[in-house]
Amino acid sequence: MAPARLLDLTRLVSRLGKGPMTGVDRVEYAYLDQFLRMDTLCLGLVRSAAGFLLLDRAAMTTLRDGGLDLTRNDLIGRIAWRRDPARGRAEAAMRRLAIARCTKRGLARLLQRHLPSGSSYFNTGHANLDPRNLCQIRKAGLRIAVLVHDVIPLDHPAFARPDTVEPFRRKMQAVAHHADLVIHTTEATRAQTEAQLARLGRVPEGVTANLGVPVTEPIVTDTPATPYFACLGTIEPRKNHGFLLDLWAQMPDPPGLLILGGRGWSNAEVFSRLDALPPDSPIQERAGLSDGQIAFLLHGAQGLLFPSYAEGFGIPALEAAALGTPVVAANLPVFQELLGEFAVYLEVTDSYSWMETIGRLCDASKTDRTGMVPPNWAEHFKHVLTRM
Repeated sequence: MAPARLLDLTRLVSRLGKGPMTGVDRVEYAYLDQFLRMDTLCLGLVRSAAGFLLLDRAAMTTLRDGGLDLTRNDLIGRIAWRRDPARGRAEAAMRRLAIARCTKRGLARLLQRHLPSGSSYFNTGHANLDPRNLCQIRKAGLRIAVLVHDVIPLDHPAFARPDTVEPFRRKMQAVAHHADLVIHTTEATRAQTEAQLARLGRVPEGVTANLGVPVTEPIVTDTPATPYFACLGTIEPRKNHGFLLDLWAQMPDPPGLLILGGRGWSNAEVFSRLDALPPDSPIQERAGLSDGQIAFLLHGAQGLLFPSYAEGFGIPALEAAALGTPVVAANLPVFQELLGEFAVYLEVTDSYSWMETIGRLCDASKTDRTGMVPPNWAEHFKHVLTRM
């Protein structure tokens, strides 16, 4: 029997019923969709509160297509996830569809029974990057591929939630010791990731493959008075929203600023400033929008502002660029690698240059915009799947 591909779907299942997909969710979903489109045998793995669940193609298709019944819980879900009933219902739905299940210690035997020799395990969501789990996967005879989105929690721990830094370090240590292939999304992040892996004891073979950035069809939604700029991403310290609030406070007649994204963590000062804005402020928050609504607002903006301190990839910048919307970004290697001459790069310590650029873009015409062609998933998988 030909080797199979086993995709870890724990992250995607854990996020069911909790709002729009995050960037990491989208990557796991793209792998799910790709594997289902191929003739190769594919299976899904989900770590649940009671152990591991194995999914066949039919169950994976139901997950991909949004056909899960998330209205019913079961006893395990109610007991294990009292504080997170959505997670309990999601795991209960997967238990109803699983073709096999096992305890946490029985993973190797489960995989040996259901996967041919020479199969591969793919982890793109960073769930289950535990040495015990990876040892069992290797014991079952599978090769291990891990997509590492970035190592920002190790390079910039001040921008991570304090309780996540050490768990993330342990995950990367497990990758260093057990992965056969590490998938990097840019050369810039690859250099940072491999430097951390070297400190953790071993640098596995790597491949660089840009993430795919599909161009979403815009869906009309309410827009502020023009001109306006957009900032897209979770409101957390690394994204540097406070810098934009400072800029707008200094402008005598500021344009509109749409802050697109939900509130994150460790950002009480910025949240307080947003809460204190008057109803007629040019700054507006909008969260929970669909991809199409975001595309519409990005397309109508004079520019996307991206003053992040650190980024692993920067999907919002590429989404804006694909729509022809100018991008003003922090001077980071990852942006320069992906956006080339399309974007304007500025230091986040240079408020004057940001205000000057924003003022210039306020008067720019939107009729002659030309978008750039973003990376696509076909190229990504061409690079990755030839290795595994």
